[in-house]
Amino acid sequence: MHADNLIHARWIIPVEPPNRVLEHHAIAIEQGRITALLPSREAREQISASRVIELPGHALIPGLINAHTHTPMSLFRGMADDIPLMEWLEKHIWPAEQRWISPEFVADGSRLAMAEMIRSGTTCFNDMYFFPDITGKVALETGMRAVLGMILIDFPSAWASDADGYLERALALHDTFRNESTVSAIFAPHAPYSVSDEPLLRVRTLANELDLPIHMHVHETADEIGQSRKQYGMRPLTRLRQLGLTGPNLIAVHMTQLQDDEIEAYAASGGHVVHCPESNLKLASGFCPVALLLAAGINVALGTDGAASNNDLDMLGEMQTAALLGKGVAGNTEALPATQVLEMATINGARALGLEADIGSLTPGKAADITAIDLQSIETQPVFDPVSQIVYSAGREQVSHVWVNGELLLSDGELTRINVNRLMADTGSWQDKLQQQS
Repeated sequence: MHADNLIHARWIIPVEPPNRVLEHHAIAIEQGRITALLPSREAREQISASRVIELPGHALIPGLINAHTHTPMSLFRGMADDIPLMEWLEKHIWPAEQRWISPEFVADGSRLAMAEMIRSGTTCFNDMYFFPDITGKVALETGMRAVLGMILIDFPSAWASDADGYLERALALHDTFRNESTVSAIFAPHAPYSVSDEPLLRVRTLANELDLPIHMHVHETADEIGQSRKQYGMRPLTRLRQLGLTGPNLIAVHMTQLQDDEIEAYAASGGHVVHCPESNLKLASGFCPVALLLAAGINVALGTDGAASNNDLDMLGEMQTAALLGKGVAGNTEALPATQVLEMATINGARALGLEADIGSLTPGKAADITAIDLQSIETQPVFDPVSQIVYSAGREQVSHVWVNGELLLSDGELTRINVNRLMADTGSWQDKLQQQS
């Protein structure tokens, strides 16, 4: 048997089936797909490979899936901190966006974000921002897997002037990337408070026709609930349900303001949730009751949100925060064990995006999206349980190798497709411009 690449590792954590750790195993990759997962001794005897990589102290996991990002906002990192969400948006972020958003801003911010994500083990991200076509082009350039949010919001922007314009550009975006293996597009109405009924009904119809997910901020803050009750006489989830938007294709992000009956109804709808614990903590938005959602059978994925409100795109750190916060909110040490949190960051994200047949686990036949984490560091020794060490102890500096579709995007900690000197120069130029504004 031949393979393009054969990777030997101390541990392989396939995620599917759950709670499984393979020791001294190897992964064979041919034409970007995983073709075999077998003990290293057998692999050495049975497989001839064009390239063999030995990782004797590493764990291989599925590439991490960041299920909610605003990648270009990496250029706003640290620009406005320690203030409430609506003040942060209305007085700082939205004015900055009105002044600076352009294809150039989006390209440079997306490239900065992708470099950070690759270096921290993320292979796929679900984005929501203006000029998603530019983010898609940068994703093709960097080799990352990207799901582009076809943004919709009631107010005009540099991307579109009204609902007709947003939806027209959305459909063009979908057509542009429909034949790409690593980049696709889904609907992304911003939030119930920023998109009115008629555009949401149009999104529902189009999403059903094209069989695409709908990615949306929902029940993020108490203020959002209050606004909805005042304007519509009901809570946002009730309104979305009446509009026909709750269902298996809804990806509801944040969900920090939930009542028991809403959890039950949302579980029955088959919708997904993306938990963004660090952003919610930083903006004091509230606590997503993750343990209750999982117990109700809801698929919960994990995201960082944008670097302007996190302030990083580190999914390893997000896993640790999710695990610790989940126990504190539930008042239960058994809530959100390490294996479940790793599933949230991998296969659950793939399910939310409708990509579970292709990514999210190290399974023969799936795309070779793989992250290698060096557990030989002082900070992760000794290793009694590699999954526990990854979730509770490992830092992103221990990510050594990252593959997407079998291509090595990070090799021994070095980016293979991104010019770091150019990246830093472009980022410095934007910092100078943004500081002049403030």
